[in-house]
Amino acid sequence: MTDHRDLLAGLRAAVRGEVDFGTTARALTTMDASNYRRVPLGVVAPRDADDVAAALSVCRTHGVPVVPRGGGTSIAGQATGTGVVLDFTRHMNRLLSLDPRARTAVVQPGLVLDRLQEAAAPHGLRFGPDPSTHGRCTLGGMIGNNSCGSHSVAWGTTADSVRELSVVTPRGERLRPGRGWAGAPAGLRELVDGELARLRTGFPDLPRRISGYALDALLPEKGADVARSLCGSEGTLGVLTEAVVELVRAPRARALAVLAYADESGAAEAAAGLLPFGPLTVEGMAADLVPSSVDLPRGGAWLFVETGGDTDEEARARADAIVRAADVVDSLVVTDPARQRALWRVREDASGTATRMPDGTEAWPGWEDCAVPPARLGAYLRDFRGLLAAHGLRGAPYGHFGDGCIHVRIDFDLLTGPGVARFRSFSEELADLVVAHGGSLSGEHGDGQARAELLPRMYGARTVALFERVKALWDPDDLLNPGMLVRPAPLDANLRFAVLPREPVDVAFGYPADAGDFSAAVRRCVGVAKCRTESASGPAVMCPSFRATGEERHSTRGRARLLHEMLAGEVVTDGWRSTEVRDALDLCLSCKGCRSDCPVEVDMATYKAEFLHHHYEGRRRPAAHYAMGWLPVWLGWVARTRTAAVANGLASVGLLARAAKGLGGIARERGIPRVAGETFTRWWRGRRASPGDGALVVLWPDTFTEHLSPSVGRAAVRVLEAAGLRVALPPTLRPGGRVGDARSRSALALLTARRARVCCGLTYVSTGQLDRARTVLTRTLDLLEPVLATDAPLVVLEPSCAAALRTDAPELLHDDPRAARLAARVLTFAETLERYAPDWTPPPVNRPVTGQTHCHQHAVLGEEPDRRLRAAAGLTGDLAGGCCGLAGNFGFEKGHYEVSAACAEEQLLPAVREAPESAVVLADGFSCRTQLDQLAGVRGRHLAEVLAEALEE
Repeated sequence: MTDHRDLLAGLRAAVRGEVDFGTTARALTTMDASNYRRVPLGVVAPRDADDVAAALSVCRTHGVPVVPRGGGTSIAGQATGTGVVLDFTRHMNRLLSLDPRARTAVVQPGLVLDRLQEAAAPHGLRFGPDPSTHGRCTLGGMIGNNSCGSHSVAWGTTADSVRELSVVTPRGERLRPGRGWAGAPAGLRELVDGELARLRTGFPDLPRRISGYALDALLPEKGADVARSLCGSEGTLGVLTEAVVELVRAPRARALAVLAYADESGAAEAAAGLLPFGPLTVEGMAADLVPSSVDLPRGGAWLFVETGGDTDEEARARADAIVRAADVVDSLVVTDPARQRALWRVREDASGTATRMPDGTEAWPGWEDCAVPPARLGAYLRDFRGLLAAHGLRGAPYGHFGDGCIHVRIDFDLLTGPGVARFRSFSEELADLVVAHGGSLSGEHGDGQARAELLPRMYGARTVALFERVKALWDPDDLLNPGMLVRPAPLDANLRFAVLPREPVDVAFGYPADAGDFSAAVRRCVGVAKCRTESASGPAVMCPSFRATGEERHSTRGRARLLHEMLAGEVVTDGWRSTEVRDALDLCLSCKGCRSDCPVEVDMATYKAEFLHHHYEGRRRPAAHYAMGWLPVWLGWVARTRTAAVANGLASVGLLARAAKGLGGIARERGIPRVAGETFTRWWRGRRASPGDGALVVLWPDTFTEHLSPSVGRAAVRVLEAAGLRVALPPTLRPGGRVGDARSRSALALLTARRARVCCGLTYVSTGQLDRARTVLTRTLDLLEPVLATDAPLVVLEPSCAAALRTDAPELLHDDPRAARLAARVLTFAETLERYAPDWTPPPVNRPVTGQTHCHQHAVLGEEPDRRLRAAAGLTGDLAGGCCGLAGNFGFEKGHYEVSAACAEEQLLPAVREAPESAVVLADGFSCRTQLDQLAGVRGRHLAEVLAEALEE
């Protein structure tokens, strides 16, 4: 047994990159995207090949295994291990060169695929394979798994695109594997020469044979390609430090034919017949994986068949030819690039959406990517469905129908002994079924721990013994990724769910989508790592803190992993009191982007609030929690004492402002927002009400509109009344009071009731003060009893408050049915006009817009009504995605300023700078307007303000 202190010291002395044996580093790498979990000793981030060699030398001396790791999106468990993890994403992540003439690129193993594609695109080139995880998977991981992607019918697997590799062997030898036995270790050629007959007859001939070692690539008639033979070896033979890869010419134009069939069998049987037309993709999906909002041709299953050409007309003509040749229920040809991207996102998100059955039941990988000859796919799928039924299991197949490769997540019970036993028996029978159809156990994601135990069923014992002999030549000490491919761990060992508590954890939120089980909520993260993309595309928000820092612990997946380990109690041992979990959650902006952008709807904002609630229970909180968490109280006092001018004056005195910020835990770089001299409701009480004869709507006086931006409330009243609606405010006395007069008076009320204000509780939720949030929301529900007794909607102008009322309130007050009724009444400004004044025409503004869709609007509320309202007013253009970075209290808190500013610089500030001078800067959220003001000196306006101004004009 090695002394881990000596190992750590040895690595730190030998390696120039980071060496981290801390709790957080280990917890972040216990899992990949599979069902498996193994706890490493530590993580090394090598800077170069010398570091790799040094780390291998130290680990060999101490007898500690090494696991190379890229993006950690492997689905078979091969990116987990019990020794030292080599993280290539930190430093060895560069594109070293790109030669457009030779169509080659030299890459390091940690380079994310999308970065290579971006560099190749200006030259009309691309890397052929493109897994759905292209925004976060690395070239090293793709080579290790021999990844494929949707375009493999045209451009093959990663092995087809690899020309030469640079590897360090476990004993420190540096080799450059290539064709003609280049870079072969001693003894490999002699071993192959003695097994030529087996290599020629023992390997299935199909496009997606990924299982086992690709030893047939070493046959003389195949060029004795040592580099190709290493593709798919899952880091068990050598450590990749560099690769020369080939690029392909990208078509100038593309069209997407969406072919509809009655069911998946019909789609599967049709797929092989489309291959002679030379498509770029033949991807299949069934209705149970397609969101109802997606506009597809009528049918029960679809093939996504992409065609290419030098012109739009040529690509379209090829797509039309495929449609004419296909026997379909219905079809659609899409040439608009934006529409194509939207449809492809549905397919790419399937690896996440498939983890939940339509009824919410969990589903898991394990048999994620079997492949059979394409002509046998229809028959195989029927047998596969029969096997599922025989075991009482369910799954939704999808994937690369043109290559005969099927992805599926199955509702295995991996939490109980009988469930795990059924997982094993099903796996054994399915392996036999795949082999009976002439297939491969893995068609894309590798064998790992999920399938390596079953390789003898596919290859036979003698070929598997040959794999072991090859492993011994490359890695005689069994140092690299032991337990994978040869001498494998059992497929039902090391399951990541085994360590989680069996009884529900006592929590504050209701977690309705997870039957109230916090462990099930945390299990949602399966590791596909869409949150680790380095740039936000389109309207996407998730995950701004990862994009700002580049650190795994500040991604949604990283935080979910730490929460998983907190519940497990093995690596993170102090439960809710964990400082590691607290520090990782500290940079979570609570933007809620993951709630919509994560394929499995991980809701890290809620998990953060839950954690903070328990972490600080009975303990003193950070100053910012009191200063900003209780903001409604402090602003209420200022309003009641009419001391806004005094507060603003004190905040303008530098010394006093610095002292106040220091005491309140506020970043010194931040200015303190000015408090309005007249609150919104005070203005309301002094105005002459417009009688109106339209529907009654109740305008929510949120804290920000009430005290900091009353102009937004005044503008909203102006527009809503211009649309013919009767505007009212919520009662302010409990019990009783007429709906909406905001000054309810009666002798009985004055004697028995207490004056109060409605509040969504947002500031308390975001700081994890959930007991206080429950109290505030319960008081709000009491006040709103008269409103809830009517049909009047609640119009909420501040997106974050509307989101809190729609989601946080019913999930926190899950035991109070009034909260759900309240949530159902909440409408945004645009939704209200669309629903209650459908015939009203807004005043023409006729100007371009810039700015950013509020992250909570994107994640919770939806933005289509706003788009339609803007279009009706002649406001042209789209708003940016991402998050402004201020995010309520986040950007004001001490220590967050740099990340906050970096988030703003990602999309919001560039969009505003690049907009024409005539553009209207829209920002419906107070945080967004404050960020624009403080970082760019730009005044953003709520849509209500823009329309009200146009009405005046």
